[in-house]
Amino acid sequence: MTSRASDLANSAEAAWSRRRVLACLGAWPLAAGAFGAVPAIAETGPLRFTHTFGETVLPGPARRVVSLGYTTHDALLALGVPPVAVRYWFGDFSYGVWPWAQPYLGDARPFVLTGEVAMERVAALKPDLIVGIGSGISRAEYQVLSHIAPVLMHEDADTSYGMPWDVMTRTLGRALGKSAQAEILVSGVREKFSAARARHPDWAGKTAVPAYHWGGETGAFVGADSRARFFIELGFQPTPAVANLSGPSGFYAPLSPEDLSPLDADILVWISSYGAVPDLVALPMRRTLRAHIEGGRSWQARLSPVRCRSAACCRFPSFSKSWKPI
Repeated sequence: MTSRASDLANSAEAAWSRRRVLACLGAWPLAAGAFGAVPAIAETGPLRFTHTFGETVLPGPARRVVSLGYTTHDALLALGVPPVAVRYWFGDFSYGVWPWAQPYLGDARPFVLTGEVAMERVAALKPDLIVGIGSGISRAEYQVLSHIAPVLMHEDADTSYGMPWDVMTRTLGRALGKSAQAEILVSGVREKFSAARARHPDWAGKTAVPAYHWGGETGAFVGADSRARFFIELGFQPTPAVANLSGPSGFYAPLSPEDLSPLDADILVWISSYGAVPDLVALPMRRTLRAHIEGGRSWQARLSPVRCRSAACCRFPSFSKSWKPI
């Protein structure tokens, strides 16, 4: 964590820290259409997982899950195991679950964890699994949590907030004894991406950049970030400059306000709240970008439809209706 991000995360307004918000903008809940009901296939025997902090062993499929990742509860819901607790990230929705996943709560009423992870609260929930993927917890926190229950983390090759959606789905599916269902979900989403590419062969080779403007900082989502991957899955490519960017957390890269040229793509999507539009529109160098000069190719996506940036490509036609040209 950079010192700046750390300060933000530790501030009284930690829930609104840039890093947290940016990480959470990568929410990748599976679309409702992908939440297919399939028979659960239980796995038996110890389940071993190698990850960035070592190895975690589950005695069997988990059922009482605390989801510390800012978005991992969506995958758990998709797999039919509502968590006993979720991590609050953004928005005023019941139980910290956004509208697209609310129907999958059923009768579940998960506890909503806010701010920093309170170990005693997690322990009181008596979980048999703690999902630390996408949570940003430290090794020290991982070690403490491991005394409460087995903790799953991202793989060593991934960053804290950069575990690919399909890998995460399969990992959680295995931990829940639902590997077969996870494969069905992943296959279903991949088919939707494939269908979108087939409908739009003209997207192939075009450049697209998901950008942000938040708290006075402008930048791009990069690397394995779900927003960046979403456009790649649709057939677009990042601009060469964005492809060469790397950020402090591996999923976003700040840019100088005096040089926004890395964002000079065929399609530019600004991902922020509508409240940030005035500041965004006022960015002087934004007017130098082709998407602005040529018009009709720069869009602003409100926070709420971020589901579509990832696995929910099947929602692309509908959610894009909520985008606004700027």
